[in-house]
Amino acid sequence: MSSSPQKPDCGLEAYASSCAFLLLRLWLGLRAVITGVEKFAGKISEQKPLLDEFGQPDINGAMVAVDHKVYALKYYQGIPTALQAKFAAEPLLPAFLLKPYGAALGYALIIAGVLLLLGIATRTSLLVHGLIYLSLSFGLILINESAGVAWLAIHLLLVVAALGLASNNRFALTKRW
Repeated sequence: MSSSPQKPDCGLEAYASSCAFLLLRLWLGLRAVITGVEKFAGKISEQKPLLDEFGQPDINGAMVAVDHKVYALKYYQGIPTALQAKFAAEPLLPAFLLKPYGAALGYALIIAGVLLLLGIATRTSLLVHGLIYLSLSFGLILINESAGVAWLAIHLLLVVAALGLASNNRFALTKRW
């Protein structure tokens, strides 16, 4: 007999671990989907009449430009314009890979995020997430964007934690991968 009292095993620790993994999986999946969808964001500008303090159109007919955020395939931009020139100037980054990488990035984030949200091939999806964050980190390291690298390192650590908790994946459509 042991001198330390034994806790009754009521499965609460396993349930808590499963819930912890589920929350992490959902957060990472949601983050990837939203980030991927934002690659399709654009702005349209619309002219509207300037309103006075009473909410009526200005008597002089003044107009103001009002920007609206919209989503469409025509606005897709995998790599932000501000970074494209920096990446193109970096000799360690193969220029011929920039265009296909940018073309695939948003779609890869959305697909990997949806798979993770649904719990389909969870470990494989987490590995894809990690590889995406690693590749993004590589590019940002080359152009000396330290804040972005730190941000991505946190995401990568969350992916590593999720992979460590993957054995607790009870709420998934597939459990094998």
